[in-house]
Amino acid sequence: MSLHRRRSRSLNFSKIMVYLLLVVGAFIFAMPLIWMLSTALKPIEQTMQMPPKWIPDDPQWGNFWQAIKEMRYFWTYLFNTLFLCTLTVIGTVTSSAMAAYGFSRISWRGRERTFLIVLATMMIPFPVVMVPLYCLFRSIGLTGTLAPLWLPTFFAGAFNVFLLRQFFMTLPRDLSEAARIDGCSEWRIFWQIILPLAKPTLLVVGLFQFMATWNDFLGPLIYLTDQQDFTLALGLQFFQSQHGGTQWHYLMAASALVVLPVIILFFCAQRYFIEGISMTGLKG
Repeated sequence: MSLHRRRSRSLNFSKIMVYLLLVVGAFIFAMPLIWMLSTALKPIEQTMQMPPKWIPDDPQWGNFWQAIKEMRYFWTYLFNTLFLCTLTVIGTVTSSAMAAYGFSRISWRGRERTFLIVLATMMIPFPVVMVPLYCLFRSIGLTGTLAPLWLPTFFAGAFNVFLLRQFFMTLPRDLSEAARIDGCSEWRIFWQIILPLAKPTLLVVGLFQFMATWNDFLGPLIYLTDQQDFTLALGLQFFQSQHGGTQWHYLMAASALVVLPVIILFFCAQRYFIEGISMTGLKG
């Protein structure tokens, strides 16, 4: 009995240490967010105060609305960002699912070699293709528009194809065979049988793409020239540089407003995110 007690105490101590390390790590990673919210609620004279104050004496909740007013095109930036997120999520989920289905459920000559080539493209950093892509879109007259930011997502990305392919390969092939015997076409099998089973993984792909588009700064910086076409990420940078000196309380308030929807989305979709990752599997 004493040995059992010692073991249980050791396990409890290990769990406590793990939880303690997780709490400390979470606090460290949350510190920039906490500082951003703290600065957003300060008057301008307290933003650069030394030593810094984490809790403002008189929280200025009006800074958030004033930041929106200072960013003249805030609602335009928000609409452009949501528009881009919607198109990129649709394009990514649709094209990646179709490509993954072809690589996992349809047998054709050279499939595995082609898939390896697709995976190899993940090693190519964006700066390598940045200039050729810009020249391509400029030659067809799409620079200065939102098209270069959403059009490439309709051509499946390697990581999303890999993620969906791994899940599709875990599904029993008997489902497809039974459907073919019943006279279903390949498209109907994909649309009515495979996709409904892949909802958690599709949500993960969509969530990844939404966050990538929402936070994207380099893409809009390269292709957009008109201020009314800016996204929130680019609008924040423009807001910071349009004044002689940075209004830190308004900048942090605007940054908090930009970050808030992503945080809410992640917590709302957290269960589906974990489920989609865990169901992906490692079958090769």
